[in-house]
Amino acid sequence: MHFGIHLPQFGRAASAEAIRKVAQHAEELGLDDVWVSDHQLIPAEGSGLPAYLFDPLTTLTWAAAATQRVGLGTSVLVVPLYSGTLLANTLASLDQLSGGRVILGAGVGWLEAEFLAAGVSIHERGARMDENLDLLRACWTEDPITFEGRWHELRDVRMQPQPARQIPIWIGGSGEQALRRAVERGDGFHAVRRNPAAMVPVISRLRRDRPEPEFTISVRCDWKGLTTESETIRRELEAYREAGVQHVMTIPVHRTLDEWLRATEHLALLFAEFR
Repeated sequence: MHFGIHLPQFGRAASAEAIRKVAQHAEELGLDDVWVSDHQLIPAEGSGLPAYLFDPLTTLTWAAAATQRVGLGTSVLVVPLYSGTLLANTLASLDQLSGGRVILGAGVGWLEAEFLAAGVSIHERGARMDENLDLLRACWTEDPITFEGRWHELRDVRMQPQPARQIPIWIGGSGEQALRRAVERGDGFHAVRRNPAAMVPVISRLRRDRPEPEFTISVRCDWKGLTTESETIRRELEAYREAGVQHVMTIPVHRTLDEWLRATEHLALLFAEFR
């Protein structure tokens, strides 16, 4: 199994120093990757989401400059809200500048107020997601690029640099539509807050069509590190491994940088038992 940690990108612990130090500490501890979340706009009341949230790709660029090895992942980027060409160029540039470390966790989104504020119909999110994913592939592999979709039309144009390698796309979401999208357009599946028992039928469905081990099955958890019992984490890790999960990442939400660093160290020690 491979293991990652979410950066202090949001809330009270978030700062340039915190992001840099946790990314460096994760690398020193042997973790495989560091992760960020994505919301562009948050309703003032009622969502339960943190309003203080650094832009995900800017945050990963900052983390990339402070590290040498760890992967740089999004959990997950709300792809329908982005211009496909701008996203393709930004991710390709980050992958080149970081030496080929980007992992694109991609989802359709769910927060209706965010779509409304961004001027994007939430009812078109699936179609926009598919078109943007196809456009990313075209921009990253073709030179020159020709692409025709509902929202994008490219005629014999160039976008350089292309990524340092083919950026893996892990589809996030729930339900059969997300699983089909992962099978048809993804390099992996990134489940969010699914317990080990719930992952068993998901993995069975995915492996039916994508049996190759290169197709990565990942889970995002909410283990806090300092407040989640170690035996609970060990028990769930063993169950995830038995189910066929290949990658696990978690968000050690704490209010201070010191707590986030100590949680990262504690989690890294637990993860090391399952390598």
